[in-house]
Amino acid sequence: MTTLENRPNTALLVIDVQNGVVEGAHERDIVVANIGSLVEKARQEQVPVVWVQHSDGELASGSDDWRIVPELTPGDAEPLVEKSYGDSFEDTTLESVLSDLGVGRLLIVGAETDACIRSTLHGAFARGYDATLVSDAHTTIDKTAWGAPAPDQVITHTNLYWTYQTAPGRTAGTVETKDADFGGTS
Repeated sequence: MTTLENRPNTALLVIDVQNGVVEGAHERDIVVANIGSLVEKARQEQVPVVWVQHSDGELASGSDDWRIVPELTPGDAEPLVEKSYGDSFEDTTLESVLSDLGVGRLLIVGAETDACIRSTLHGAFARGYDATLVSDAHTTIDKTAWGAPAPDQVITHTNLYWTYQTAPGRTAGTVETKDADFGGTS
C-alpha cells in the first residue's frame, strides 16, 4: 500500500550486479543465480525489471568491471538506470522510469548490501515506495579490514532490520527468492 498515487505496479530493481562490484562477493554465484531466477520469474509474469548500473572514479563506464555480470542480460526493452551515488534515486532517472511504469512497490536485489542496497532501500521507502528486500539475493564484499563485520553478518543484520522496518502508509520487509511474489501491492 504505497503512498504514491496511481502506482499499483511492482518492479524488480536489480542494483549494481556488475563484474567489478560482485567479484569476490560473499556467495556471489548463489546470489547471482537467485537474481537470475527472479528476473526470469518477473519476465514470465510481465513485471518490469529495472537495472541499475554504477559508475565512478573506480568503476569506469564502459569498462569490463562496469559491465553487468555475464550470467545476467538486461532485456532490450528493460530500463537501465546509470548512477554515481549509493542511492539509486539520487541524481538519476529512476523515479521517472518507475513513475512511467506505474510502480509503487519494489523488490530489491543486487550489491552491495552495506552500500547501494541499503541506500536505495531507505531512499525508496522515504520517497513513498513499498520496499521489499529479497533476503538471499543481495551480497557484499569483505570489508573487515576497515572494521566492518564479516559479509555474512552484514547481510544477516540488514535482513533483520529491514524485516521490521515500518512507516505510515508503506510496507517493508524481506522475502526469500523462492517466496517472492510480484502480484500487486502489499
